[in-house]
Amino acid sequence: MASGSVGGGGSLSEVYSSAKRILLKARDGIERLERFESSSMDSPDLASSVKRDITEVRSLCSNMDALWRSIHVKSQRDLWRRKTEQVGEEAEYLNQSLEKYMSRNQRKMLEAKERADLLGRASGEGAHIMQIFDEEAQAMNSVKNSKRMLEESFSSGVAILSKYAEQRDRLKRAQRKALDVLNTVGLSNSVLRLIERRNRVDTWIKYAGMIATLVILYFFIRWTR
Repeated sequence: MASGSVGGGGSLSEVYSSAKRILLKARDGIERLERFESSSMDSPDLASSVKRDITEVRSLCSNMDALWRSIHVKSQRDLWRRKTEQVGEEAEYLNQSLEKYMSRNQRKMLEAKERADLLGRASGEGAHIMQIFDEEAQAMNSVKNSKRMLEESFSSGVAILSKYAEQRDRLKRAQRKALDVLNTVGLSNSVLRLIERRNRVDTWIKYAGMIATLVILYFFIRWTR
């Protein structure tokens, strides 16, 4: 067994035993991290602990390297050189495994953040779209109400014009009777022409009102399409 020591740091065998013990602990920590990863769990404290163990093993490897070089017997020196190299290689392998785990974990965290941001933007855009739909629905309701009011107004206008036509027919019949009476009593022709002119003016007023109502309804229906 090698008995060399450096600066009170212990014999080569003791340093080697400490390094192997810490490597075993670090290897177990890596396996636990991988199990956590497969179950979508995270353990940043455990990852930090494994990182510290690997750093400590590397430090012990430096001590071992100085110790085996001080051994005078060649066979013993070669043996401890190989053991030191094995410890260093295993520490490097565990460090690479830890870095891969941390890289995967960081990528998952970034993807989760991007999904959360995307959902947040989608939620905000969805609310904006719903607001636009509400405004469009209100506008359509307003147009429908206006159209209904105009149709009601048109119906009322048609009814009024119909009543006016009925009244005009009754008035014409009454005028005819009056003319018959006036002709009987010898009323002048100028009075008769005045009455006929008034009848024509009433007719124009009736048709002009009907045409104006139809034109207004036509343009309103074109505008609401």
